Amino acid sequence: QRCVVLRFLKSPPNQNKTSEEILHHLQNIVDFGKHVMKQFFGENYVHHGEIIQLPLDFVRQLCLKIQPERPESRCDKDMDTLSGYAMCLPNLTRLQTYRFVEHRPILCIEIKPKCGFIPFSSHVSQEIKHKVCRYCMHQHLKVANGKWKRPSKYCPLDLFSGNKQRMHFALKSLLQEAQNNLKIFKNGELIYGCKDDQDCVSDVNELARHLKPFFFPSNGLVSGPHCTRTIVKELIHVITMTLLSSTDACRAGDMKTVPISQGRSYCEASAFNKELVRNGKHKLESSGLPRGCLLYKTLQAQMLDMLDIEGLYPLYSRVEQYLEEFPEERSTLQIDGPYNEAFYEKLLDLSSEDDGTVAFALTKVQQYRIAMTAKDCSIMIALSPCLQDECSEQRPVVLTSKSRFTFSVSVLDLDLKPYESIPHQYKLDGKIVNYYLKNVQAKDDPVMSSLFKENEDCTLVLHKV
Repeated sequence: QRCVVLRFLKSPPNQNKTSEEILHHLQNIVDFGKHVMKQFFGENYVHHGEIIQLPLDFVRQLCLKIQPERPESRCDKDMDTLSGYAMCLPNLTRLQTYRFVEHRPILCIEIKPKCGFIPFSSHVSQEIKHKVCRYCMHQHLKVANGKWKRPSKYCPLDLFSGNKQRMHFALKSLLQEAQNNLKIFKNGELIYGCKDDQDCVSDVNELARHLKPFFFPSNGLVSGPHCTRTIVKELIHVITMTLLSSTDACRAGDMKTVPISQGRSYCEASAFNKELVRNGKHKLESSGLPRGCLLYKTLQAQMLDMLDIEGLYPLYSRVEQYLEEFPEERSTLQIDGPYNEAFYEKLLDLSSEDDGTVAFALTKVQQYRIAMTAKDCSIMIALSPCLQDECSEQRPVVLTSKSRFTFSVSVLDLDLKPYESIPHQYKLDGKIVNYYLKNVQAKDDPVMSSLFKENEDCTLVLHKV
C-alpha cells in the first residue's frame, strides 16, 4: 500500500554479526546518505530511508520466499534473519512525488553512468589514462574474462558531455548492450536489462511493444522496424531531457566545485569520437551540463578523485602505517564513521599541497571513497503519462511528440565504498591499463596493425614518382 522497499544486510555464511553490530551498520548507511550524500546531490535526489524493526517470524518467511528469486552469483551471502532490523526506503521505480501507489502505468529507467571524466592527475604513470577513459578500457578486460560477450559502445564521457548528440549516442549504445548499466521497469517489473551477468532481457522489439502505449497512446503507428526505431528515439529523447533537468532547488551544499579537468572532454576510444574522426570532422566539444542537473552533481562528486588511484595509494599507505602504530586512533579519524556534519566538513578541503601529515592523507582517502561511491551510483528516472489538464505547476513535465510525462529523478546505491577496498582498486587499475595496452592499443598502432590486418580488405594506392 505504501509502496516501500525493505533492504536487509547480507553477510557471508558463518559471519553472523550481533544485532547491535547490524543496527550500527545500518545506522551508518542512513547517516552517510543523510549528512554527506544529500549535501552533494541535493535534498530531492537522495532518499536515505529509516531503520525499522520487524517481527523475526515475518523476516524468516520473507527470506524463504525470496531465496529462489535471488541470482546465483549473489547466493554466496545470506540475508540477515536474526536481528529483525531493516532499512525502509521508497520504491524508486515509482514516482517520488506521491506517497502512495498511483493507479496509472509507470515507466522507470535505471542508469549506472560510471565515471564521467578522464584523470587529470600528474601522478598518472601511463599516458593512455589521459586519453582513454577507465570504462572503455575496462570493457576489454571484462570481455576477455568472460563477464560480457562483447564490449559496449557506451562511453560515460559522451553521457556527461551535456551535448545532446553525444548523449543520444551514449543512451542508444546502452540500449544495444545494456550489461548492468541500464534497466527498464514497467510498473515495477523488469522488462529490459540484466538481472545478473547471465539473465538478460534485451529484445528491443519486445521493449518497443511495452513502450508503445506510453509514447503513442492513440496507437496510430504501424508495427515493425520503423515503429521500434521511432519509439526508441522518443525514449532516448525523454531520458536526455530528464537528465538535463533540474528538479532540485538546493545547490550542491556549500561544496566548492572541483575545476573540470584541463584534460580532454572526450575519450579517444569512444565509438562516437572514432566516427567523427572517420568522417574527417573535428571534435565535437562538450556543451557542458546545466549546474542544477543530477549528472552535473554526480560528476562534481566523482571529481573529488583528484589524485587518481596512483597518487592516492601512497597516501593510503601513510594512513595504514599510522594506524599500525596507533590502532586506537581509528575511531578518532572517523574511518568507519560516524558520518556526521563534522565528517562532511572535512571533505570540503580541496587543497592539493601535500604537507606530509596524516590529516592530509586521510582527507584525500575519504574524498576518494566519496568519488568511488559517486562513480558507482545509479540514477532512477520514473515517468508517468499525464493529461494536459492534470499537469499542475508543482510537478516537472517532459513532452514528446504525442504524449507528456510527469517525472521524478532519484539517485541510489550510495553506500560509502569501504576503506579496505583501496588496495584492490590499485591492483585492478594496473590490470585494466596493462591489458588495454597489450591487447587493444597494439592493434590500433599503425606499425603493429599490419600484423592483424590479413583478413581485412585493403586498398592499394599508387602515387606517380
